[in-house]
Amino acid sequence: MRKIFEGLERLSRGGGEIVLAFMVVTICYDAIMRYLFTAPTSWSLEINTFLIIYVAIMTAADVQRTDSHIRISFFSDMMGKGGQRATRVVIGLFGVAFSGIMAWRGYLMAFQAWDYGERVSSSFGTPMVFPYAMIPIGFGLLAVRFALNVLDAITGRNQDDREDLQNV
Repeated sequence: MRKIFEGLERLSRGGGEIVLAFMVVTICYDAIMRYLFTAPTSWSLEINTFLIIYVAIMTAADVQRTDSHIRISFFSDMMGKGGQRATRVVIGLFGVAFSGIMAWRGYLMAFQAWDYGERVSSSFGTPMVFPYAMIPIGFGLLAVRFALNVLDAITGRNQDDREDLQNV
């Protein structure tokens, strides 16, 4: 089960890499069209606004898995192994709670957007259910990742793997 979940995390990371490359191309295209040809695109800003949500939210579980996020570890580095483990458990529990709440509220937002047929008020008219749906999916993955981190901290599993991933 863990392997399947880690595969989903890697898939979301790969999707994030593709989305980021697409964003670079479309933003450059829009800048060239706007400043060289005085013909800006009508879709670039809207599409890239939603894609940045994908990059930020959908890849968060993989960032947590590889421990690649920015963190301040001054105090935890001064603790012994037991203190570090307890700190990881507490942080993981807070992460599960926060991510769970965000997933639940995101689901309610996405359902409401679907139910009322909400759309962006632009010529493109993107249904809001699509960007809103990324919130419960991404935070749901993150909640599961935090729960796995808590289990790993309690059992002492994967600590060496995390240190190896940090050195990459």
